[in-house]
Amino acid sequence: MKTSAEADFREYVADRWPRMLRTAYLLTGNHHDAEDLVQASLAKAYTRWERVQRADDPDAYVWRIMINSNVDRLRRLRIREWPTTRFPDSQTADRADQIVDRDLLLGALGRLPARQRTVLVLRFLEDRSETEVAKVLGTRIGTVRSHTARALARLRRDGTVLGLGNGRTATASGTGARR
Repeated sequence: MKTSAEADFREYVADRWPRMLRTAYLLTGNHHDAEDLVQASLAKAYTRWERVQRADDPDAYVWRIMINSNVDRLRRLRIREWPTTRFPDSQTADRADQIVDRDLLLGALGRLPARQRTVLVLRFLEDRSETEVAKVLGTRIGTVRSHTARALARLRRDGTVLGLGNGRTATASGTGARR
């Protein structure tokens, strides 16, 4: 027979899985790494579930676990070459331009320091307020603002994001919409 805490955890996972997976994908740039990150984060949250439930904001607590796990993963990852599943094929699909835009955006995010990337993902791709981001990261709003400003300035200097879309604008999912 399942305990109430286990049932609560199962319900939490069922409700949050898609959003956590999307955030993890934006943080890692790889679907498989994103799934691993979410699973590892939820495993840690499960071992601390009573503490998570007592927190003022359980979502912020679990997201913080995920962000810290990603930072730990990046510290361990010292590969200078990035394996890829893409092969240099010609464009055949209708959505090829969107895939290219998404790849450019993920590449640009990947070149940002982990903290700046985290702030941008939470602020603009997860559509969280500065206050929410500060709470998740356990920092002040001013720190979130400065990380946001530095990250956006760095993206502007990065020539790849300036050419996103060729007449389209990038949306939160990294896809383009015609003007």
